[in-house]
Amino acid sequence: MSDKTYDLFIIGGGINGCGIARDAAGRGLSVALAEMNDLASATSSASTKLFHGGLRYLEYFEFRLVKEALEERETLLRAMPHISWPMRFVLPYHKDMRFDSTTPTSKLLTTVMPWMKGRRPAWLIRLGLFLYDNLGGRKILPATSTVDLTTAPEGGPIEDRFAKAYEYSDCWVQDSRLVVLNARDAETRGAKIMTRTKVTSARRVGDLWEVTTEGQGTFRAKMLVNAGGPWVMDVIQGIAGINSSENVRLVRGSHIVTKRLYDHDKCYFFQGTDGRIIFAIPYEQDYTLIGTTDADHSSFDEKPACSDEERDYLIDFANGYFKQELTAEDVVWTYSGVRPLYNDGASSATAATRDYVLRVNRDGGAPILNVFGGKITTYRRLAESAMEEIGAFFPELPGKWTTGVPLAGGDFATDGVEALTAQISERYPFLDAKEVQRLLRTYGTEVFDVLAGAQSRSDLGEDFGAGITAAELDWAKDKEWVTTAEDFLWRRTKLGLRLNADQVARIGAYLETSAQ
Repeated sequence: MSDKTYDLFIIGGGINGCGIARDAAGRGLSVALAEMNDLASATSSASTKLFHGGLRYLEYFEFRLVKEALEERETLLRAMPHISWPMRFVLPYHKDMRFDSTTPTSKLLTTVMPWMKGRRPAWLIRLGLFLYDNLGGRKILPATSTVDLTTAPEGGPIEDRFAKAYEYSDCWVQDSRLVVLNARDAETRGAKIMTRTKVTSARRVGDLWEVTTEGQGTFRAKMLVNAGGPWVMDVIQGIAGINSSENVRLVRGSHIVTKRLYDHDKCYFFQGTDGRIIFAIPYEQDYTLIGTTDADHSSFDEKPACSDEERDYLIDFANGYFKQELTAEDVVWTYSGVRPLYNDGASSATAATRDYVLRVNRDGGAPILNVFGGKITTYRRLAESAMEEIGAFFPELPGKWTTGVPLAGGDFATDGVEALTAQISERYPFLDAKEVQRLLRTYGTEVFDVLAGAQSRSDLGEDFGAGITAAELDWAKDKEWVTTAEDFLWRRTKLGLRLNADQVARIGAYLETSAQ
């Protein structure tokens, strides 16, 4: 057993667990975090990769959630301009746009204006976008505008029947890198971050928790934080042995990736005749990401995967808009994640709340904070709310501090990408433009540490393909908890899209050998 008694022991290395670890460590608490797999190995690496307010949540009257998320977009953008950047979203309008029939807005308008027959009128979309522009105190991102698709380049890839679109702002984010950078910041501030460390039991012993792990021994902590994501109920009932009336609704979101479908750098927001929406987003320079679905998922033990039915649904949805006809053969990769939403009794997976819920259980002994739901955009605010709950047990706890504090590599201005690009290109003239962009969007100002004093490509060591070098793998292994090829190729980066099986095996062998 560890001799040290920690203030907090956090179970779960997704965005909520790592965000809370960072905030708590920055306030001076001693923190240990255990993740049974790799960081961001579940839900947090399988999002649609957007910092967004959730335009469609307005139809569910989720005004507090939308306002908080909209406020966070720019706060987060300032703190991580390397892994997040502004993106414009093009919403083509047509008269057959329909509500999800479960939304409060749909029910209200159907009652008041039954002749609309569930359609989304243009005035309602404009009202929603007006609220979206103004609820969150937008300062950096440009406001909504109207696009003439008959003349604008954004009209080129989509069918000619679409003459008008609305264009609004949200942000892109490298979701799994966000998790890793929060974990790194937490570690820098004193937290103990343990990957591939499964918690097997947690029991109250007097006023402390005694937490047993596989491989790292037993720990004592004054408070337990359950950020298990899809496994949150397993932690409550199985690991901690607590009876709880709370529950989660597991909702699977699947995505497909194709070769790039259009040349511009804007995203499309498509509305279906079934009331659902999907995005088509420029992805990893040469691809297009299309998603997501909303389907109930039966069990946290069942690994989520994009089914043929979900793939075909997304293809058919996109084919209702794009001129280029997509088929299953155009899909180069799929991924799927499970959102552990708080079970509010909603009638459908789409209608289930995306808001987070925090619950503290004492049962006469050491406290446990259980985290339900949440979305990647509001992870920092969730962490602040969690610290309010935690603060009840640590009365000398300092106040909020994370607003505007950059994550590693993000210490440059939001409009400084062009200048940083020029600095990297000048310092490393042997890198081509795409390599410079990829490295900047991965490491920000830490590019100069990753590549160190390299004067030529050969100084970076073995070349594994797709611009991956031994220098970058060494950095990922030493600084970012990478132990396998999958960690690096699908979570620290998405370069698995570009490599063949032999190249993947070489990277795996290198990481294994260099770890010995």
